[in-house]
Amino acid sequence: MRFVDNLRNQSSESQVQFNFSLVAAIMIKNKKFAVLADIHGNKYALDAVLEDMSRLNLNEAVVLGDHVSGPLQAAETARTLMNLPFKFIRGNHDRYLLQTNPSEMGPSDKSAFEELSGSELDWLALQPPNMRVSNEVFACHGTPSDDETYLMHRVDGDGRVIAASYTEISDHVRGISAQLILCAHSHLPGHTRLIDNLCVLNPGSVGCPAYDDTHPTYHVVQTGTPNASYAIVEQRGSDWDVSFRSVPYRHQEASALAYSRGRRDWARALATGWLDT
Repeated sequence: MRFVDNLRNQSSESQVQFNFSLVAAIMIKNKKFAVLADIHGNKYALDAVLEDMSRLNLNEAVVLGDHVSGPLQAAETARTLMNLPFKFIRGNHDRYLLQTNPSEMGPSDKSAFEELSGSELDWLALQPPNMRVSNEVFACHGTPSDDETYLMHRVDGDGRVIAASYTEISDHVRGISAQLILCAHSHLPGHTRLIDNLCVLNPGSVGCPAYDDTHPTYHVVQTGTPNASYAIVEQRGSDWDVSFRSVPYRHQEASALAYSRGRRDWARALATGWLDT
């Protein structure tokens, strides 16, 4: 029995509860590294980011989850990631691929699931929900306790995605001892600093620049660019230098692939960075 099958069999329901209090401690070696997130099976974008990192002589990265879900190149993306010496955590869509009955999956998860081999799913299952990257750096997908909640943003009652307040961000990270907290999930690049000199960083999305969601209520996220987004961080004493990268890639080919698979929403997002065009 594969590891991922064993996970599903741990519950009489279609869901397996993951313990977000479990934190992997996998220390990164360098004080300068890349931060990637939300690749969503877009190998076109991932290849461009890896090439950009190579030009910048960056060989270490933390990848914040939602690696493969989407109508593009799930298996190819997984195989590429499995052969990289990076640090990985699991996102909410990675969790859905592991815990949800395929008959109940959303279209993006089901498309990826049908491509992935057992070994690729087992690799996803080995990724922790959170990670202690170093003594100073903590990584999560959404918030430290919930992979479906935005850390630096929130959805208001009218379905608008707005910046979270200082108090809201502070409440999400309370009890986390770190100088830098890495988060993802919203696909929106951003960086904020709390009054105690704690930095919070979202690198944006490598592979999915716009989407809609129904949690906690219906909303649309749009970055307005088809480029692949990631970040570079470098420790300077007790502070962190942060830079964002917006990398052009063969996004029209990715868009055409999504369109050929019946996903006009993805095709529009990949072509433009918008959903409401």
